[in-house]
Amino acid sequence: MFAFIIRRTALMVPTMLIISAIVFVVIQLPPGDFLDTLASQLASQGEGLADSQIALLRERYGLDQSILVQYLKWITNIVTALDFGQSFEWNKAVLDVIAPRFWVTLGIALLSLALTAVVAIPCGIYVSLRQYSLGDNLATFFSFLGLAVPNVLMTLVLMYASFTLFDSNPGGLFSAQYQDAPWSVGRVLDLLAHLWIPAVVLATAGTAEVVRVMRATMLDELSKPYVDTARAKGLTEARLTMKYPARIAINPIVSKLGWMIPIIVSSEAVVSIVADIPTMGPLLLRSLLAQDMYLAGAIILLLAFLTVIGTLISDILLALLDPRIRHAME
Repeated sequence: MFAFIIRRTALMVPTMLIISAIVFVVIQLPPGDFLDTLASQLASQGEGLADSQIALLRERYGLDQSILVQYLKWITNIVTALDFGQSFEWNKAVLDVIAPRFWVTLGIALLSLALTAVVAIPCGIYVSLRQYSLGDNLATFFSFLGLAVPNVLMTLVLMYASFTLFDSNPGGLFSAQYQDAPWSVGRVLDLLAHLWIPAVVLATAGTAEVVRVMRATMLDELSKPYVDTARAKGLTEARLTMKYPARIAINPIVSKLGWMIPIIVSSEAVVSIVADIPTMGPLLLRSLLAQDMYLAGAIILLLAFLTVIGTLISDILLALLDPRIRHAME
């Protein structure tokens, strides 16, 4: 098991290098660069940049060099100094722009995952044991509803309900009195009061999907002969269900863990814009529109890193949950 973790961790290094090269090439594909975008914006406002100024800026940011030289400088600075470059639009280090939004985004993603696991897995087990019952039909109805309702609509509905029923404005990251206040229990509770809406909205679709997957896999496992054998040996239904079918049925869900965090981060852009929460989704959209390549590249690279880390965690959890996978590694 330890050797497997070491091998998988070592494999992350070349994987991330290949991903970083692809990311850098992709963000360079659109014609022009940030300076061209800036010059167009200034021209539309009746202003402009002289060719000499543009040339000096290109030299300052290294945009006059080949894409290979730019990539090597970029990846070397990341590996050696955790320097993702300079954001053209914000005129500050990329890490300073991303850092506060990254932790908010990660917090929302983890909260959404926790809500999904707490609600969906028990619900999936229950409806598989009560096939075609009222609870099963209700879970099916709400699962399809959760998948069908757009995130932006659900966000608006929950914000309206919070404002009218609880007289609370859930927009933004903090209330006015906690905006610049030092950290305290009250500020943490106020933060959670503003994060629950995006967490619930993003967890809804995931919960709906996990319930359907858990139900289908559980039904498949419950029909197998080993379940009848375990029941014949006198195991109680609760112990039988949790010890065998549930442990196997959870494997497809655990295997998707590596993809769920980046999917949540990608989905939260619209929710964050509506709820006015500073996360990485809107920042990525803004950086792509402005062709702020170092900022966009850093965000995409972080999403890829989260995917790789999530996949590693998924593999480890699968090995711990399923002895067949664990023996295959040995």
